[in-house]
Amino acid sequence: MAKPDIDTPYPLTPAQIAQFRREGFIKLKHVLSPEAIEYYAKVITPEVFRLNTMHLPIEQRTTYNKAFLQVGNIWTKNETVKEFCWSQRLARLAAELLGVRGVRMYHDQALYKEAGGGITPWHADQYYWPLSSAQSVTAWIPLQAVTQEMGPLAFSIGSHQFEAGRELAISDESEALIGRSLKDRNYPLNDTPFDLGEVSFHYGWTFHRAGPNTTKTPRAVMTIIYMDEDMRLIEPNTKAREGDRAYIAPDVEVGAVLNGKMTPVIYHAT
Repeated sequence: MAKPDIDTPYPLTPAQIAQFRREGFIKLKHVLSPEAIEYYAKVITPEVFRLNTMHLPIEQRTTYNKAFLQVGNIWTKNETVKEFCWSQRLARLAAELLGVRGVRMYHDQALYKEAGGGITPWHADQYYWPLSSAQSVTAWIPLQAVTQEMGPLAFSIGSHQFEAGRELAISDESEALIGRSLKDRNYPLNDTPFDLGEVSFHYGWTFHRAGPNTTKTPRAVMTIIYMDEDMRLIEPNTKAREGDRAYIAPDVEVGAVLNGKMTPVIYHAT
């Protein structure tokens, strides 16, 4: 099978960019071809299961661990996965949506919601990240079409501007408290399925969740987290952020640009 194109620019419109910044997320159709998804999924999926360290039966896990098998920084372990994570199409989309000249990769992360996997509770990703600004974005890249029954990512529209609940890790508590706060303030929900090749982008502070996977097929998703190329490392103020700093930026000083070995520039506009 010929190597598929994942680098040609995807044409974003000013209206789409404005929508992303207003709503805190956007879902874009036909970002990746079926051939590209098939080509890279054949490599990513075996790597996820090879590197996975969670082997407890689902019924014995915490709510967090029932949500998905989670494997990060796969790009450092496989050249084909690295090639996927270096996709210029995806990185350019991230930069244009954020309105920055270039983006670094913060990390990649596979999120495979197993058959029978539980909910992903309400949360905001940037709770975990010691970053100096809100100029971060997660690309959520399904490796198949995601039906409602598989637990597609669901977004609280406009919630990147809502600060209550940002101090909560993914948990039963975050599901209850953030869900109630968003409902009380009438934030709309987008929980529509994903077509094959559809990719979403959401700000680090956009609240989101996912339902359970009630099918017999794993929901295979790869994510890539991008940040402004000028992002700086802040002093970690939680154990979660301390862990991320040790994992992703051990060679970066607090206050410095995140230009370490693990956080390379992926795209820069010429």
